[in-house]
Amino acid sequence: IGVGKTTLTKLLADYFGYDTFLEKPNDNPFLVDFYKNPKKSALATQLFFLFQRVKESEELKQEDIFNPVKISDFLLEKDKLFAELTLDEHELSLYNQIYDYLSIELPIPDIVIYLQAETKTLYRRVKSRGVEMEKSIDYNYLESLNEAYKKFFLNYERSLVLIVNSEFINFATKEDDFILLLGKIM
Repeated sequence: IGVGKTTLTKLLADYFGYDTFLEKPNDNPFLVDFYKNPKKSALATQLFFLFQRVKESEELKQEDIFNPVKISDFLLEKDKLFAELTLDEHELSLYNQIYDYLSIELPIPDIVIYLQAETKTLYRRVKSRGVEMEKSIDYNYLESLNEAYKKFFLNYERSLVLIVNSEFINFATKEDDFILLLGKIM
């Protein structure tokens, strides 16, 4: 949250002329309540995202025939990170059963760009962008999430991972930063 995933996704899609496949957090009717009271709304929030992303992944597979390349700002596998952080033991067990039951066949990305930043930077960015539902995001939640992402990508083996420290990089306003990244992925 606040690391620049969607901004970079749109820039790459524009540069290469590809379509985007974007996360849609605003479509989740439980997310506002989750940020206010995580314990109360965590399971509903996670299940909504899971079903939303499974549906989108299915649609993506159908579109592959006509438009095989998409640039996305999320991986379905990382959905489990949020579940592990927010759900209690019984809720996580139910979530995992549903996840496994869906037998999700995930597309394999050609490359994953993992944007990293310090939690204090992410927190500052989230607060400064002024998204109403994010105003109550807890610093400790962001810290836990940031640590979970680090561990996840340390062990991610489905495709090539390019780790980019976005602490002092701004792809949206600094064209040189974007050109430097293009040089690394091309």
